[in-house]
Amino acid sequence: MHSRRVRRWETLASWLALLVVAVGPAAAHGASLGGSRETVSIPAWLFLLTGGAAIGASFLLASLVTDRALIDAIHGWRRPIPLPGERLLRGLLQLVGVVGLGFVLVVGFLGPDRGTANAAVLLVWVGWWAGFTATTYLVGSIWTALNPWRTIAELLPSLDRPYPERLGAWPSVAGLLGLVWLEVVSPVADAPGVLATVVAGYTVFTLAGALAYGSEIWFETVDPISRVFRYYGRLAPLAREDGKIRVRLPGTALSETRLVDGLDEVAFVIALVWVTTYDGFVATPTWRSLADPFVAAGVPPLALYLLVLLAGFGLFFGVFILGARYSRRLAGTYLSATALTRRFAPPLLAIAAGYHLAHYLGYFLTLAPSLATTAVAPLTLLDTVPVLALPGWFDGIALASVLLGHVLAIWAAHATAFDLFPGRLQAIRSQYPYTVVMVVYTMSSLWIVSRPTIPPPYV
Repeated sequence: MHSRRVRRWETLASWLALLVVAVGPAAAHGASLGGSRETVSIPAWLFLLTGGAAIGASFLLASLVTDRALIDAIHGWRRPIPLPGERLLRGLLQLVGVVGLGFVLVVGFLGPDRGTANAAVLLVWVGWWAGFTATTYLVGSIWTALNPWRTIAELLPSLDRPYPERLGAWPSVAGLLGLVWLEVVSPVADAPGVLATVVAGYTVFTLAGALAYGSEIWFETVDPISRVFRYYGRLAPLAREDGKIRVRLPGTALSETRLVDGLDEVAFVIALVWVTTYDGFVATPTWRSLADPFVAAGVPPLALYLLVLLAGFGLFFGVFILGARYSRRLAGTYLSATALTRRFAPPLLAIAAGYHLAHYLGYFLTLAPSLATTAVAPLTLLDTVPVLALPGWFDGIALASVLLGHVLAIWAAHATAFDLFPGRLQAIRSQYPYTVVMVVYTMSSLWIVSRPTIPPPYV
């Protein structure tokens, strides 16, 4: 009976693996395509306090009822998943990726000039950044095979110039921040020609970099999109380990040591958490009221958006570094604060994924019918495109996604602490500062999710 049940689960996981490889590609976000959120009906202070208290309670529960044996059993659980025809599937994914890139360029330049009726715009924002990204952390990452730029780059010769080691992952940090800033301040979300131009420019830049330094170095170190999907894939239950596809419990890989190796990669994790917050914040009435006096005083809106993006990233990064220093002091460890930041940064990816799901799940479901309809006749301007109306209770799923992401981050940090420190009390005390940081992140994310949305002002 037990072996039959195990075989059933393994068969189900195999079908999930086959299903995820059928998902299609492309490149960025589009707040202007979506609808608006309504404010929550309960008092804001009670709503935020409840969310913060839930995270604090989850820390107490994890600390009081778990031990090393339970953590090891949960994080060590793995099952191999047979995936027949893997080489053929990889080839099909590569073909789909390249065709998808060509589709975006052709339809972006030649298709309808209205974003909500252009299949390229919908494919990029709805199909790729909303839908495909969610499958990466909910199911498993296939971006290495699907990535059209990597597929093309591997067919080209390489100059194999030595990559400057001092740069590390910092170019990918700058690239991620730059892409999000461009997405917010430019009309890439609703102007097909602008989107196609940006994608074409990104294609030229990426292929030039891969030509100079080799595709392996470029896509593993420099390319921000590849790093986003690699990091998000660490949360997923399906992953390749030791040459095999295995199923594991979601988020358990975040406590392992091989994901983040230096402050540059810590900075990328922090940037990924921050840009999801920034992306939502600049689409709220609160941001408009804060920006009004600066714009009235003559500050260029593009510069203001960039300044807030960089200042917020610096604040998030500084708070995390400060938390590491307090953690080292409370734990009484010989490990450096830098070493602690490397180990405790990966759990933050669960926060980024939870907020991404909260921000984009409703957006994806609402506009998925539009994508399907326009994709049938991509060069034809349709008078109307269908959208899905979501019930009012759906906002609760967004709030639950934020909370679940933070709870998973608390658990992953808890498991990391028990792996790092020999003493139980030492491991628990090391988590005090990080729990405070996560409570602050939770309350700020919940506040943004609960606000109504508007188009970012002045851009």
